[in-house]
Amino acid sequence: MTFGYLIGEIDVKDPEAYKQYVAGTPAVVAKFGGEFIVRGGKYVAKEGRAPLGRVVVIRFPNYEKAKAFYDSEEYADLLALRLSLTDSRLFLIEGVD
Repeated sequence: MTFGYLIGEIDVKDPEAYKQYVAGTPAVVAKFGGEFIVRGGKYVAKEGRAPLGRVVVIRFPNYEKAKAFYDSEEYADLLALRLSLTDSRLFLIEGVD
């Protein structure tokens, strides 16, 4: 089965304000069939440079659902909020589980 993944590295500049983003995303992710695989937590860089800060991995039923989530009206305000509070790198990737 082919899944779609959203993978992000997020350097949070305002942790207090970021809590609003963290609280708002689960419902929108779920609406598009997504589930958080990784959301923060400790890590160690074994090769190459370390992630920017928080690492997030969300699995969706397919690549199209991952893209639909990111491009959705439901996520637009949360995305704008996150972009105003963070420096980030984010990727949509088609993969298998």
